[in-house]
Amino acid sequence: MKISVELTLSPLQDDFEAPIIAFIKKLRDSGLTVLENPLSTQVFGDYDKVMKLLHSEIKESFENLDHVVLTMKMVKSDRSEYEPHF
Repeated sequence: MKISVELTLSPLQDDFEAPIIAFIKKLRDSGLTVLENPLSTQVFGDYDKVMKLLHSEIKESFENLDHVVLTMKMVKSDRSEYEPHF
């Protein structure tokens, strides 16, 4: 089963960029399809592979940051090729 996940990691601290960059680099290194824009990062792929990656990387981020918010949306399908038709 394929899924698409949109993530926004928001460290609640002055130096917020470094943890976000580290999080995104680990997602990129996974071999899964990862797309980024200024507001979020999307990960696409097999459900089990995506969830295994997210489980470990979210846990690591939460362990390393005192205050952090993670917003996540999931869709059951691979939407990486989506293009608007309007």
